[in-house]
Amino acid sequence: MELGLKGKVAAVTGGSEGVGKATVLRLAQEGAKVAFCARREGLLQETAAAIRTATGAEVHAMAVDIQQRGEPERFIAETVKRFGRLDIVVNNAGREASFPFDDVNDDDWQADLDLKLFAAIRAIRAALPHLKASGAGRIVNITHVGAKQPRARSVPTSVSRAAGIALTKALSKELAEHKILVNTVCVGLIWSGQWESRRLAQAPNESPAQFERWVMANRGGGAGAPLGRMGQPEEVADLIAFLASERGSYITGTAINVDGGLSGAV
Repeated sequence: MELGLKGKVAAVTGGSEGVGKATVLRLAQEGAKVAFCARREGLLQETAAAIRTATGAEVHAMAVDIQQRGEPERFIAETVKRFGRLDIVVNNAGREASFPFDDVNDDDWQADLDLKLFAAIRAIRAALPHLKASGAGRIVNITHVGAKQPRARSVPTSVSRAAGIALTKALSKELAEHKILVNTVCVGLIWSGQWESRRLAQAPNESPAQFERWVMANRGGGAGAPLGRMGQPEEVADLIAFLASERGSYITGTAINVDGGLSGAV
């Protein structure tokens, strides 16, 4: 399916691994020019080189601590300076932070909100003039199914991600007059660098497949995903690319689960 992304310019946060990396690759495969950011310079450049080799696309990697005030704005400004325009923003930066309420202090709450909510707010604010000029702007926020159906001991992530869903819906209504579509992809158990780090820390002698089976059996009290496996980053990236494309031109204000049926909320 031709998605109509050739020549479009996208900015992706948290793009060095996992869903972010898969999204940069997928957009590049479709002919988009992509800027992406993360904190680790070495990994960023490795990822950029691999994607350039695989696709021949124009890809720009930038070391940014998206959690810090002023950094999302710097990333967007550099993207526009590099490519001359901006059509797509994918707010993907984030990490798991789920604890009992009593264990989370004010600094923890603020750090999580800065990373998962305010980074997106700041990036969108900086991008808006360019998305309006595009005439077909797209914003895709990556959130989590736990925001729709929080479990016990899931703060601050479930709260920060719920705010991201509310931001998505509010902006979809406000920005519709500018032909800017705003959606969120709510992920479930998706294999990523964070899960690999957990495997190495908790069960270094187990293969990824063995650790995945353990996660399926134990995550959420044995609930697991009905499909019986974790998702792959590429499966999320395919949906993101669709929502960013001309093919998704009548979809806005949605919160779509990519979770193998894990969530009880639609």
